[in-house]
Amino acid sequence: IIFIVLGSAALLYLAYRTYGTFLSKKIYELDNARVTPAVEVNDGLDYVPTEPKFLLGQHFSAIAAAGPVTGPIIAGIAYGWVPALIWILLGTVFIGGVQDMGALVASVRNKGRSITETVRTNVSKSAWILFNLFVWLTLVMVVVAFTDVTTSSFVNAIDIGNGQMVGGGAIATSSLLYLALPVIMGFLLRYTKLNLLWATIIFLPLVAVAIWVGKYIPLTMPSIGGLGPQKIWNIIIMVYCLVAAVLPVWMLLQPRGHLGGYFLYASVIVAAIGVLFGGFKIAYPAFTTPLSAGSKAWFPLFPMMFITIACGACSGFHSLISSGTTSKQLKRESDAKVIGYGAMLMESVVAVIALSTVMILAKDSALLTKSPNFVYASGIGSFMQLIGVSPAFGISFGLMAFTTFVYDTLDICVRLGRHIIQELTGWKGWFGRIISTVITGGVPMILTVITLTDP
Repeated sequence: IIFIVLGSAALLYLAYRTYGTFLSKKIYELDNARVTPAVEVNDGLDYVPTEPKFLLGQHFSAIAAAGPVTGPIIAGIAYGWVPALIWILLGTVFIGGVQDMGALVASVRNKGRSITETVRTNVSKSAWILFNLFVWLTLVMVVVAFTDVTTSSFVNAIDIGNGQMVGGGAIATSSLLYLALPVIMGFLLRYTKLNLLWATIIFLPLVAVAIWVGKYIPLTMPSIGGLGPQKIWNIIIMVYCLVAAVLPVWMLLQPRGHLGGYFLYASVIVAAIGVLFGGFKIAYPAFTTPLSAGSKAWFPLFPMMFITIACGACSGFHSLISSGTTSKQLKRESDAKVIGYGAMLMESVVAVIALSTVMILAKDSALLTKSPNFVYASGIGSFMQLIGVSPAFGISFGLMAFTTFVYDTLDICVRLGRHIIQELTGWKGWFGRIISTVITGGVPMILTVITLTDP
């Protein structure tokens, strides 16, 4: 497995140095002489010029989320790891990264307008309305799916032997503690002389403390009003999204994205240690049989594998992030290379790591029937054991990492949905902001608590 993971990382690095430079100079012709919307507007709310080292973590966390973890795991199990790996690498270099960078540059050169606003100038009004509704419904669907996956780790647990369970209430507690840290960090960065380096040094260990504390004060949610624990958690997470989507980016979005980015970096480093020194062998089949029909009840490899692995290879959702929030924070045009193209390549590394957690499993492993977040967390836990970390903490770290990925995406999806509603209705000011947010967050909240059954 060492040759697969390191070879993939080397290929992606080479692509950044060569193809990324080609895109910057020859295709998009990045020029720092052009003033970006973040610098020109700088309203302290959505338009905030941000250093690339800070913006990279936020953007990376937003686009990565659960997608590059769940997709490769599901597709790897269904179709084998070789087809999944090929699509991850080629899709990222030649399609996904190009799209992300292109959407970012296009938005920056159009006053930070989102992709929906840019489309408006090129199609009829009816087509523009339909496009906006399609994008809005897609965002709602993403919020529903990611919320449900996240809260599953708050109510379910994995048995790691000796009767020891990991997950459930402990992860819920750790998650709530984690959500409080970025707000404190944001205020300190904004109103004190604390710089980003010292804020990172202080708050990253506090994230580890939050994970450690969780197992001692697990938060178990009871059923309320006929709704089960997971549905109650769904409501709580959606209320959080409603509040987060109207806050200034410096208060929550940027610091949480920064801390979440380090979660991703740590996951990559831990996986690298596991790959280099763990002696893990590839146990899962490279291809499932029959290849043309997928695995068992799964749909055919084409086109379903390419849909299953979206984030991590090519995802249209990324263009919404690039043009919706990131473009409003880009300080210089040249930063588009590392933010737009580089972050997508980094996401591909996360996808390869997620796929590697399937590759080390036997074909009859009980984990193959578990939710993707538990497969991922189990793999990260195995890797972390090599540096002396207990399995319980390692798996908790993996579950928390997965959860933090999702928080950034949920927040940004609701924020983008709010922008779309405001564009369609023309609602302005705080009234428009709040009503649009309530509509965007209210629909997925309803969908996550109702139960639909076939007649």
